[in-house]
Amino acid sequence: MSESPTPPATAADPGPDHQWHKMLEPDELPDGRVTTVHIGHRSYAVTNNEGRFGVLDNRCPHQGGPLGEGSIENGHLRCPWHGYDYDPTTGQPPPPFDDAPACFATEVRDDGVYAALPNDPARVRTTSDVMVETMVNWGVDTVFGMVGHSNLGVADAMREAEARGDLRYFGIRHEGAAAFAADAYGKLTGRPGACFAIAGPGSTNLLTGLYDAKVDGAPVLAISGQVPSKSRGRGAFQDLDLSATFNDVAGYSQTLFPDSDHAEITSLACKSAIVGRQVGHLIVPDDVQIIASDAPAGGPDGRVGDRRIAPPADAVASAARRLSEAERPTFIVGAGAREDMAEIIALAEHVGAPVATTFKAKGQISDTHPLGCGVLGRSGTPIASWFMNESDLLVVFGASFSNHTGISDYKPIIQVDDDPMALGRFHPVEIPVQGNAAVVAELLRAAVPTESCGDRRPEVADRWRIWREEKANRRTDDQSGGLSAAAIFEALGEAVEPDAVLCVDVGNNTYSFGRYFEVANQTVLMSGYLGSIGFGFPASMGAWAAVGDTRQVVSVSGDGGFGQYAMELSTVSKYNMNVTHVLLDNRELGKISKEQRSADVDVWQTSLHNPDFAAMAELFGVDAHRVDDSQALEPALRSALAHEGPSLVAIRSDVGLL
Repeated sequence: MSESPTPPATAADPGPDHQWHKMLEPDELPDGRVTTVHIGHRSYAVTNNEGRFGVLDNRCPHQGGPLGEGSIENGHLRCPWHGYDYDPTTGQPPPPFDDAPACFATEVRDDGVYAALPNDPARVRTTSDVMVETMVNWGVDTVFGMVGHSNLGVADAMREAEARGDLRYFGIRHEGAAAFAADAYGKLTGRPGACFAIAGPGSTNLLTGLYDAKVDGAPVLAISGQVPSKSRGRGAFQDLDLSATFNDVAGYSQTLFPDSDHAEITSLACKSAIVGRQVGHLIVPDDVQIIASDAPAGGPDGRVGDRRIAPPADAVASAARRLSEAERPTFIVGAGAREDMAEIIALAEHVGAPVATTFKAKGQISDTHPLGCGVLGRSGTPIASWFMNESDLLVVFGASFSNHTGISDYKPIIQVDDDPMALGRFHPVEIPVQGNAAVVAELLRAAVPTESCGDRRPEVADRWRIWREEKANRRTDDQSGGLSAAAIFEALGEAVEPDAVLCVDVGNNTYSFGRYFEVANQTVLMSGYLGSIGFGFPASMGAWAAVGDTRQVVSVSGDGGFGQYAMELSTVSKYNMNVTHVLLDNRELGKISKEQRSADVDVWQTSLHNPDFAAMAELFGVDAHRVDDSQALEPALRSALAHEGPSLVAIRSDVGLL
């Protein structure tokens, strides 16, 4: 039993901490009924029992049940959760109980029913404020998530931070989209994107997007609400062991307790995300979120060093000597060198070496660059593979040697990476060089003669000529009456701005993008090593949050991938996100059909029953275009890209697509 509440204010003297508020119109509440009225931050149960009105605190003293959703039976107000009874006008329970909800003085006036209610107390700074202020200090300025019962304290701290202009919060329709959006934000900016969820299923929904961040090395901060500490481990509603659940996906995952150093743990989660290029995860029980705190926030000052580390001099000398001796070296660049391209391209120009990229690194050198060879591997061009096969030395910067890329292990290789575990990960290389790619490239440029391998630009141009002729021949190919991939991506390449951000999904559409789309200076984001279908559209939300309207943001997916997060159309519409989604609709999981044929089994269960996606997008207030023939393609793309706000171009594409 709880203590008896403070006696209510009286009609004659409401007290200095109370004010009269109108609760109901004169005849609004029938006899024998109860309703809920919200005033300020509080909710009240208002009753009418035989013409006598009562105003009670809306929370049942037992377990917080909403009394305003209860019923009046036999002259008692009955809690809807557990059937506890209270006097509807005084709040007193029947003997021998004495745990009553607070009751407030009422007056029936000519214009309605009034109650003397306590003033809202001043907001108290909490542990959640300490956490959010610390996040902001570490550069977290964007959060995607869903607010719910077990994360309300942190949500309120975010609301305060948003009101101050310290961060932006985007409410999504599915937590998986929140994780992918945060993941894309981290990939694009190098700063941690953040995602936010309740306990139980809200947090487990984050896992796929967080695994994508883990395997691709993207900085992400994930925050999970948790059931109250006293309920933890007792089989409570949505009580999951989130520490165990996130143990594999997060590089750092900690539960905050009442006596934790909340600023320090939040700092470690943020530092793990930024420095470790991984997922930092915080689990915050409901009761811990609202503890009053005057502790200072944490931050990065004095806690992060310069990552531009030079390798040992003998390693640089060996690499420089080997590169000087090569007659046909080829550079291969991975996503790990995304921030180091200016120095790598300068080295390639210095020695005259062609440059290919992994698929994850598509766009890190322009296809218009005289030495750019496009993508190597399954999603690549014959240009890149030709130069690798004809080379006598491969110089590899920041690549993982994925089997999808297919870097030839029989070639002599100089491998440059700042991760010691990446060097020679799958097989020995001739010269492993541990250091920052930009620093190593600058050191090699100083040590290797100019154009040591001659002028390879005419050779690169000739290989592009051959490939472009082949692409032109494929533009009219189709097996199902839909548009070919070569035609779609040529049109997109001509319509999109040269510095756009392109978020691509997984499937045949992605392989075709890698092969046919020629990059200028665009940035390409994808689900690399995880290869998670559904990435593209929510990733565009994260990209838009990062760049706003300063750059075009375009996502590309097939109908299979788009269908997984299609309801986020409401999110891009709600926040007027200036993103254009290019949807290749062939009514089939085309990549799976292809895999079934390759496995010599029947094509089975890969057909899709799709709506009219353009009409669906229009229902959400999204500018939409349907393209069924080649004449409509380019005008639709240009119109959608010019639209100020979210747009979608649904293209009937060829089932073969590749």
